[in-house]
Amino acid sequence: MPEAPRLIRIVDGAARVVEDRWQVIDDAAALEAARAAASSAPDAPHAPDGGLLLPLGLALAQGEQLRALGRVGVWLAPADDPALAVPLFGAIALIGVQFPKFTDGRGYSSAVLLRTRLGWRGELRALGDVLQDQLFALRRVGFDSFALRADRDPVAALAAFGTFSGVYQGSVEPALPPYASPASPATPNSPARAAGTR
Repeated sequence: MPEAPRLIRIVDGAARVVEDRWQVIDDAAALEAARAAASSAPDAPHAPDGGLLLPLGLALAQGEQLRALGRVGVWLAPADDPALAVPLFGAIALIGVQFPKFTDGRGYSSAVLLRTRLGWRGELRALGDVLQDQLFALRRVGFDSFALRADRDPVAALAAFGTFSGVYQGSVEPALPPYASPASPATPNSPARAAGTR
């Protein structure tokens, strides 16, 4: 029996390697094949944290039938508008964002929009050409799971989350850098001190 694929997921604030129990569906034909496989083995054990990860357009086309598929999520291509996923938030457990090339930065913008303006609080996964060097930045914009490229070792990639000891700019994670945090005392070079507040 082949080994289940693995990915990195943030669990209780720490990066861990876990089994990837989600099946990525690329089109309607793949969805029908997955349905047929499930109906031919109805007593097969299903992982409680797994499910079908559908392209956004296919998920939207399912309408009310989406919930009948069981545990589902959607994945966004780089050109997809993240706002189109909002009506699905109540029916999905995961949003994946596809990186066709590691140099394509549109997925970072999609993640920030999903986490800030659109209010997505569920799992947000980076998919595709995801490399170790991207992980620290991907975490900062709100991703909390990372399906690395198939030829990369997720265990070795865990080191990427400790590459930097701190940050100077706010983002999704953390929203404010340490020096701008309300709990942080104003230092001589802090923005608060520079503005004249004491």
